[in-house]
Amino acid sequence: MKKKKLYVILAIILIIGFVIYISLNGKNKQKENEKIVNENVIEKLEQEKNIAKFNFETKSVKLNSGYEMPLNGLGTYSLTGDTCYNAVSSALKSGVRLIDTAYMYGNEEEIGKAIRDSGIPREEIFVITKIYPSQFDNPKEAIELALKKLDIEYIDMMLLHHPGVNDVSAYKEMEKYVGIGKIRSLGLSNWYVKELKEFLPQVNIMPALVQNEIHPYYQENDVIPFIQNLGIIVQGWYPFGGRGHTSELLNNETIVKIANNHNVSSAQVILRWNLQKGVVVIPGSSNPNHIKENTDIYRFELTEDEMEQINNLDRNEKYDWY
Repeated sequence: MKKKKLYVILAIILIIGFVIYISLNGKNKQKENEKIVNENVIEKLEQEKNIAKFNFETKSVKLNSGYEMPLNGLGTYSLTGDTCYNAVSSALKSGVRLIDTAYMYGNEEEIGKAIRDSGIPREEIFVITKIYPSQFDNPKEAIELALKKLDIEYIDMMLLHHPGVNDVSAYKEMEKYVGIGKIRSLGLSNWYVKELKEFLPQVNIMPALVQNEIHPYYQENDVIPFIQNLGIIVQGWYPFGGRGHTSELLNNETIVKIANNHNVSSAQVILRWNLQKGVVVIPGSSNPNHIKENTDIYRFELTEDEMEQINNLDRNEKYDWY
């Protein structure tokens, strides 16, 4: 009798184990199938070359989220305190309507104050901020902190600053804030082809923007088309090469010659080159004259030959670790 009961118990355990195995196997297959489907979607989008076109009359581009974003803006990395407040105020007075910041820049409060004090309607200003990998384990707290510091009703775009542990779950938390209207568009910073192929199948909202280091000495000619063909806008930081390299780039013989041909500065040539490649630019500066100069990039156009001359300057020299 005892043996019979034991056999029954063993049989029940085996049946339960088999059911669990079938269930888990089914879920794994479902996830694998979903991944294959999403990868096929990525491939299809890339083949369709769903590239958003820049509107040089309105100086903006329509994102895949449905919102318009300016083609040029102000990067605020390393700007803090009154220097940041004054730079943003100067930029807004010069017609800049795109401001880029991040949790790690430590200047969201100053930027929010400059925007509120500007008198410019909120809907005319596009603000990008980022949460850092150290915040990915508690993304809700990070998002709420950014909203509180900026204090500008909503965030136009929030990015993950670069890949890290829990980046997918952090992004999915940002997706929830899109649902309630506190964030309007989502994006990624410092994501490349490999990272995008791994990341995109795991999220629900296609990023509207990918922000990477891009300048004439580091052109990302294999990365930019891949991103653009997915219908995602590319934005370039360090357009002048970053600290320690700016002078060399602005005094490059080829760029100086092209600048003289158009009676503009080397900085303006580099920014225009980016725009004609379909790359939104966010040069950083605290100098009001430089900020204004960096907005004056729509009254001239580089020829195909000039574009090619700058394309030939690529050294694949990346100046930051991201």
